[in-house]
Amino acid sequence: MIAYSPSTLTVADLLRGDLQLASPPNAYFLLKKIVEDPNKTAKDAAVVLEADAALAVKLLKIVNSAFYGFPSQISSITKAITMIGTRELQNLVLGTLIVERFSDLPGQHFSIHDFWARNLRCALIARELDIHFGKHYADTAFLCGLVHNIGQLVFYRRIPVLAREVDLLLQSQIPLAVDEEVTVEQNVIGFDHFQAGAELCKQWMLPDVIVESIRLHCFPDLIGPYADLAAMVRLANCLSRIENPYDAHAVSALNLTPEQISFILDKISDEFEVIFKLFYPTV
Repeated sequence: MIAYSPSTLTVADLLRGDLQLASPPNAYFLLKKIVEDPNKTAKDAAVVLEADAALAVKLLKIVNSAFYGFPSQISSITKAITMIGTRELQNLVLGTLIVERFSDLPGQHFSIHDFWARNLRCALIARELDIHFGKHYADTAFLCGLVHNIGQLVFYRRIPVLAREVDLLLQSQIPLAVDEEVTVEQNVIGFDHFQAGAELCKQWMLPDVIVESIRLHCFPDLIGPYADLAAMVRLANCLSRIENPYDAHAVSALNLTPEQISFILDKISDEFEVIFKLFYPTV
């Protein structure tokens, strides 16, 4: 927790002096280095992941789950890499490590379980939207959906009093669209959690697609190389909010019918509980 003055607080203040925030997930970058080296093989990548036995076991459970739906059991990390590819496994590793890192925030007013449940639901919907539209972002869409609200966790870790003030203001009003919630954050804190999340991912030197999909979350009219992915994550976020699932602007932007939306939601509801327990096994 940091001392703050809301009128002078900056995103840089939040990310300064906290080792957990300052340090990017190490296994992800070791794996990334191998993926980008043409002289390395799947076996080299497997060695990195198997050095963390708990991570390796978790990855194999996910790969063998309904998340992928392979017909036969995959018993080794090397085989998993062969089946899903190094880059997709890299995204899966990053998502797993981020959930693990941000799964123990203290505070009686904030449920980290509910946070990851909603964001995993968003990730699954984003993945299905990508498949539906044939954009070929599937693994990245899932990861961006999973971490797009990570700035909220930065708020709760570093400025819990202000984060709670935002929550109380939001609870006192009718369900709001995301851009209206962001306005409350900006009024109370001076900036919003998408700005904080994008800056954290940038500081961690994560791929631009992740940084930009978070930064563009509240700018649906902005055209750029990641605008379509940001639009899918934006809609997935709306559909993941059970209490207020429809945002007319987000839905119309992607031209989906109610039937198509219902099909996607039914599909992810069948796999959500099992997959959630794999990503968040402490519940």
